[in-house]
Parts: sequence; C-alpha cells; structure tokens
Amino acid sequence: MADESDFERFTGPDHRRIPRPGGIGAWVAAIAVAIAVGLIILWPGSLPALDLSDIGFADEVVEAKVVTATRGPCQFAEELDCRFYEFSLTDAPTETAVLDFLDEPGQPRLEVGDELFLAVVSFDDGTVDYQYADQDRRLLLLVLGVVFAAAVVGLGRIRGLAALAGLVISLGILLLFILPAIVAGEDAVMVALIGGGAIALVSLYLAHGPHPLTHVAALGAFSALVLTTALSWLVIAIANFSGLVSEEAFFLLALPDLDLNGLLLAGIVLGAIGALDDVTVTQASAVWEVHRANPSLGPGELFEAGLRVGRDHIVSTVNTLLLAYAGASLPLLIFFALSQQSLGLIASSEIVAVEIVRTLVGSIGLVAAVPATTWLASRVVKQSSRVSP
Repeated sequence: MADESDFERFTGPDHRRIPRPGGIGAWVAAIAVAIAVGLIILWPGSLPALDLSDIGFADEVVEAKVVTATRGPCQFAEELDCRFYEFSLTDAPTETAVLDFLDEPGQPRLEVGDELFLAVVSFDDGTVDYQYADQDRRLLLLVLGVVFAAAVVGLGRIRGLAALAGLVISLGILLLFILPAIVAGEDAVMVALIGGGAIALVSLYLAHGPHPLTHVAALGAFSALVLTTALSWLVIAIANFSGLVSEEAFFLLALPDLDLNGLLLAGIVLGAIGALDDVTVTQASAVWEVHRANPSLGPGELFEAGLRVGRDHIVSTVNTLLLAYAGASLPLLIFFALSQQSLGLIASSEIVAVEIVRTLVGSIGLVAAVPATTWLASRVVKQSSRVSP
C-alpha cells in the first residue's frame, strides 16, 4: 500500500514541478457533483416505526453489575447444575435482579464485579422481569479504539488523522444514508453506487489531498466501483438468491419495502471499496515513482512497468479478500466440513454461494481497477511532465 512519503512529494519543495492537470480534476469534480446530487435525491426520510419486541428486541435495556455468583441445583430440574447470579442495577442501586443459567457451554459465565446489560421485560399486570442481554464491552472497545487511533496518527501524523476523519465520515455515510435508504425501499443499485462513491472520494481526498495521483486513484476506483455494482446486480439476479442468508435476515422480513437482495448487493460493493482505494492509490504511486526514476519512459513503458507491480499486488489482495470472508464464516465452514456433503452441493447452497459471489465479484472489480488506474496514471504523468512549472 502507498505510504505517506509517496504523497508528500506532491506538497514538498518540488511540488511546482508537477502541475495539476485540470482535465482529470474536472472529471473527478463532475463525479463528485453527481454523487452529491444522488445523495440529495436518494436521502431517506423517516424510517418505518416497527414493534421489534416480537423478534427479540427489548423495550428497555439497563446497566447492571454482578453482586454474587453461586452454583447449585437448578430450580426447574434439581438433577441439573445451574449458575445463580445476583445483579445490582446501575440506575437503581437498591434494586436487584437474580438470574440462573445452566452450567454448560454457551451459557454466560460471569464473575462478581462484571458489568453487563439486562433487558427489561414488562407484563400487562405492571410487573417487570429481567433477562440477560449481553456483557458491557464499551470500555474494552474504547481502549482498542484509542490504541488504534494512536497507532494510525503516530505513524501517519496529519495524514493519519485525516484518514481517521475519513473513517468516521464513511461510517456516517453507511449508517445515515446507505442502510436507511435501502430500508426505505430506494433502488439498491443506485444507493450502493452513490454511497460507495461518496465513501471512496471522502477516504481518498481526506487521506491524500487534492493532487493529480489522488484524481487518478479516484477515477480508477470509481470506474471499478461501477463495474462491481453492475456485476453484483447481474449475478444476484441470475443466482436467484432469496436474501435470507442469516438469522437476522428473517427478522428483516417485517420491513415492508426492504429489498433483501439489494442488501446483499450493497454488502458486496461495500466489501470491495476499501480494497479498491488501496489498489488504485498503490498503482498510481507505482507509475509516478517509475516516472521519477526514469523520466524518458513513454506512456506504454510506464503502463507495462506499473502493471508488473499491479500483478503482484492484486494476487495478495484477492487472497486477503478470500481469507477475510472465510475467517468470518469459519463456524459455517466447519459445519459443512462435518456434513461430508459434496463440494458442489455445499457451494450451491445460498449461504455459501453468497460468500463465493462476494469474493469473486469483488476480486473482478479489483482486477479491473489495476489496468484502468495504471493506464490513466501513465497518461497523466506524461502530460504533467510536458507542462512547464
């Protein structure tokens, strides 16, 4: 992946030797305007009000802390062992709750002092009961987030800080636009294209600034994004997926306008965006470095040199995508391995086929981004070098 030094040359003492071509910048500006218009048109209104209590969502969740932890015979079956926990409620320290769990794998194992969340269950007669919701992991996540941010800023400095800002904005686009728009029934192809394009532009320009190679990387990423979106739509349509690839998807059937296949499409596109940014920035940087090392090379020679770098990069990136999807699905893969079914039958099942489609379609987009970005970079570099400072 391109590091900070690759782009520091655009803002260092020699930056005036590298004029910024207006043509390619104008193309990126046009795409940015189109994306902004798309965001305005497709921006979702209010989400549908649904009662999610029937599918396991609690009306209220409270913070609690384990006060005592004991073991003994279960109240409902004395031949079984249970773990009994007494909790104090954070918002009402004088109020306590007692829960018991079977002493077996998969059940919560708590210690005195553990902090967690309890779901409040209200009954028609006005009484309430408490159920275990999950452990409170906010402090752990906060510490990890701080360590991650410190590592990024410590190495990347101002560009690392800009990258973190891009990460926050990208998360905002996902939560405030892409997901609500799909829930509201907007066209999933356009939502994925507009939302994905916005994330790509924000990430690239915040991290690397408005420079010629950023323009090249942005155009390369957006062209590959268009291909990935179109191919995802085509393959999902041909594959005849139901979209019910997880337990959570069944709950989403309660949403009247939600397109589950559109949700799949958006997932494929979003999964490829981060890798597209990486590939396109690296290819643009590689071409630029080759040109700096040997300015006499023509566009064709620059293209061939950059493509050699791209071949090595794309092989490792595709492998990364495969392992990322496989790592997220290890329990499922183990289950199928134990089933001793044929590989063809396993691959054809929707829950596995969806992951295969994610990997292959995303990889096709990455492969396409390499020659497109390399070709464009080789032209931009040569055109720039012919303009006097």
